[in-house]
Amino acid sequence: MPECRIGIVGAGGVAHRHARMLRKFDDVRLVSVTDVDAGRAQVFAEQYGMRAVPGVAKVLETDVDAVYVCVPPNAHGTPEETVAAAGRALFVEKPIGLDRTVPDRLGDLLDQAGVVTAVGHHWRYSAAVAWSREALADRPVRLAMGTWLDKVPPVGWWTRRAHSGGQVIEQAIHVLDLARVLVGEVVEVHAVADGLPPNDPHADVDGATAVNLRFANGAVGTLAATCLLGWKHRAGLEVYAEGLAVTITEDSLEVRDGAGDPRVRTLDPDTAKAAADRAFVDAVLGKGDDVRAPYREALRTHRLACAIAESAALGVPVKLTGVRDDH
Repeated sequence: MPECRIGIVGAGGVAHRHARMLRKFDDVRLVSVTDVDAGRAQVFAEQYGMRAVPGVAKVLETDVDAVYVCVPPNAHGTPEETVAAAGRALFVEKPIGLDRTVPDRLGDLLDQAGVVTAVGHHWRYSAAVAWSREALADRPVRLAMGTWLDKVPPVGWWTRRAHSGGQVIEQAIHVLDLARVLVGEVVEVHAVADGLPPNDPHADVDGATAVNLRFANGAVGTLAATCLLGWKHRAGLEVYAEGLAVTITEDSLEVRDGAGDPRVRTLDPDTAKAAADRAFVDAVLGKGDDVRAPYREALRTHRLACAIAESAALGVPVKLTGVRDDH
């Protein structure tokens, strides 16, 4: 059986999640890992039967077929460039950068390299997406309402805009990506933000953000995000068509059409996460073509999140240029 040899850059929480998924696949071997904290890389390597090595170049020297880049938003750039230059497949965890500068450059570079790419928008693999499309059928969405109402994640870099990019870019981008999948491209955003950050003396991210969205197909939408809670309260997307309401979260789908009780289905979020990893591995091995968020596609969602951050900072609407609606 062909085997996909994988290296990992970054040994934080999301890297652990991918490693737990990947080691369940019979055709995957976890080979090497690197992290700016050598001790953390060593602990990670021992847990998953890998080698801890000093740097991305050393990961590539272990003869890997693909590399997972699981680093904070401000650390993107050099890892992807190094992997692309070596002609290896690349899985990048979202968000793919702090702003547009590095991702725009990487998008062109990865196109030129011609390597297999994927970005961790695992919600695209949720069964809720297919079920929603089936429910919507030929009824176009006219209103979309996204929410990400949560706590501050337990990582020190998250509350600093220069490290995370802020909540919309780092967290709520999942909901924005889902809106693009189910509704279409966004052509204009108008965001306002409460600049009072969470109760952290070093924080400078917005504590709350409200956004109006205008889609290319005429639909309208909103996004509300906050990190001021002590728990994850709600994260998901509601879409409305004529006579139909659909609500999607990571672990459930509710469809209501006024005919009887709502139809509710429960989901295991790990199923979609595993499917995203499986699709990438299959693409690398040449036995599948179901990568639903290659880098160029994920770049569209990232540009949308960046436009929202820009609008919130400037206090004015921002139009997205070069957007067409292929929905």
